[in-house]
Amino acid sequence: MGRIVDKANEIAEEKFIASSGPGGQNVNKVATAVQLRVDVFQLGMPPDAFNRLKDVAGSKLTQDGEIVLTANEHRTQERNREAARARLAAILTEALTPPKKRKKSRVNRVGKVKRLKAKKARGEVKANRGKVQL
Repeated sequence: MGRIVDKANEIAEEKFIASSGPGGQNVNKVATAVQLRVDVFQLGMPPDAFNRLKDVAGSKLTQDGEIVLTANEHRTQERNREAARARLAAILTEALTPPKKRKKSRVNRVGKVKRLKAKKARGEVKANRGKVQL
C-alpha cells in the first residue's frame, strides 16, 4: 500500500497557479496554489482497488485516468504542496484498503420473542384507536 503512495508522490506533476485564497497583496504576485496531477495507470494498482478509487476520487479523476487535486487553503506554496500530497495519500490509502466483510448477526430466541411481543402490543394499541361506539 505504501509503495503505491510513494510512487504516486514520485510521478506527481506539480503546477503552481494563482490562488484566490488568503494571502493579502501577496496573492496577486505569487502563484501559491498547487495543482497536483497523477496518472493512475502508471501506479500499477490492482483492478479492485482501481474500482474503489473511481468511487473515492469522484470528480477528481479525469476521463484520461488522472487524479487532479488543487490546494489553495494556505498562504505558501510549500504548505499547499504538503496539503495536496496529504490528500492524494488519503485518497489512495482509502482506495487500497479493502472493505471489511460484513458478519451476519443472529438474534437469539429471547430477543425474537421480546420483539414479537412488543409488535403484538403495538398492534393492539393501534387496533383500539378509532370511533367510540355507544
